[in-house]
Amino acid sequence: MKSKFGIKEVVAIGIGTALFVALTEVQIPLGFIPNTALQPRAALLVFLAAVFGPVVGGAVGLIGHALGDALFYGSVWWSWVFPEAVLGILVGLFVRKFAIKEGGFGKKQIVLFNVVQIIGNAIAWIGVAPALDILIYAEPANKVFAQGAWAFLGNIIIVAILGTLIAVGYSKVGAKSSSLTKEEE
Repeated sequence: MKSKFGIKEVVAIGIGTALFVALTEVQIPLGFIPNTALQPRAALLVFLAAVFGPVVGGAVGLIGHALGDALFYGSVWWSWVFPEAVLGILVGLFVRKFAIKEGGFGKKQIVLFNVVQIIGNAIAWIGVAPALDILIYAEPANKVFAQGAWAFLGNIIIVAILGTLIAVGYSKVGAKSSSLTKEEE
């Protein structure tokens, strides 16, 4: 079955990006690692990717992070924008396996969701972000790998708790809403 990209996905990108940008300033600093904090926007990104797929996840991660950086910090830190898009794309690739829209987000899917988000966060924050920091900005390796490791840990905690709760709730409510819409057609 071919994946559809339509008005719902465009709306998800628009609303998701706006929420992602708004959540840019909602953070709990880790204190001992500079420029690294727990951010609920990670849970939003992973949730949207898990529901709407890799295009929505990648777009929200890329556009949302770039706009958030530009609006709140005055410049865009591209070495952290691209990993956000990578995370959204990687999680979105499993959209059918998660079955969130269909109301099938049970224990097996929750475990898969969290395994995928941990692997995606590892690739994005332990691999891509530090490598790009070194390549683009000539940042010291020890600093950027420490930041990446803490961003990874913070994201997996936020997504495991908040992202899972949002996905479970949406799966229960969204499935009922979708079945009503299909009956009306």
